[in-house]
Amino acid sequence: MEKWNQTSNDFILLGLLQPNQTGLLLLHLIIFVFVLACLGNSGMTALILLDPRLHTPMYFLLSQLSLMDLLYISTTVPKMVSNFLSGHKNISFLGCGVQTFFFVTLACSEGLLLASMAYDRFVAICHPLHYPVRMNKIMCLKLILGSWTLSSINSLAHTIYTFQIPYCRSRAINHFYCDIPAMMLLACMDTWVYEDMVFVSAVIFLLMPFLGITVSYGRVLFAVFHMRSKEGRKKAFTTCSTHLTVVIFYYAPFAYTYLRSKNLRSPEEDKILAVFYSILTPMLNPIVYSLRNKEVLGAMRRVFGMFSSRKK
Repeated sequence: MEKWNQTSNDFILLGLLQPNQTGLLLLHLIIFVFVLACLGNSGMTALILLDPRLHTPMYFLLSQLSLMDLLYISTTVPKMVSNFLSGHKNISFLGCGVQTFFFVTLACSEGLLLASMAYDRFVAICHPLHYPVRMNKIMCLKLILGSWTLSSINSLAHTIYTFQIPYCRSRAINHFYCDIPAMMLLACMDTWVYEDMVFVSAVIFLLMPFLGITVSYGRVLFAVFHMRSKEGRKKAFTTCSTHLTVVIFYYAPFAYTYLRSKNLRSPEEDKILAVFYSILTPMLNPIVYSLRNKEVLGAMRRVFGMFSSRKK
């Protein structure tokens, strides 16, 4: 193993890519994905704000998902790219703490928000007459604030504990961001109790929302099969399949990483899985929600038409 200077409190991020031609090619691909994710999510957020027809609970929640994804990918990729291009793998103690806080907050918030979106579709399809009451603006605001608040509290607790642990071994984190399980391997104290708490948090913020989403969409699919209108069935299937695509891409690698015993995990596998939920998913979300949604495509035409008419 390489020897790193231990005279500083800085950590070392070993990174995802090797410093060679293949690594440089993959870095350019990641930068392209990052730019696409930023443009897609910022564009989706702006589109929902600009088009009055999208001022509904479903799209209000979707705008928050786009905002979370924009912040999410910006938490890890710029530092990874900067370290690769500069050749310096250092991240300051404070910088690592800030990155950990935002990463955990956004990861947990997105899990809760996806569950809120599943509940929204459940009420809209299974209880359409109650939808205006159950999913009004106040309810949407409560779901969004609840997601941010609970996730921030959880993240703050984990961040404070993680960064008061004594690290007396190598400070080289075998990851491309400050991942808590990867950092626990560097601690010079027994952390099994805290690792159990990380597992409990993963169950609360990943497994429980996923189970809620599964139940919601199970009820939705049951209701869809009994619809008489073919157009209604088609629209419901399109919406549900879109949401389920996002859920599977996000939850599957995340749950596989954080719900396994550390004895069954490997740093290289964890880094590859992290690419899915921290880099690819933020890019895919706006693509999936725009290309497979007629209302969003219609909003694009209206907004672009509005701007082009102003230019004339």
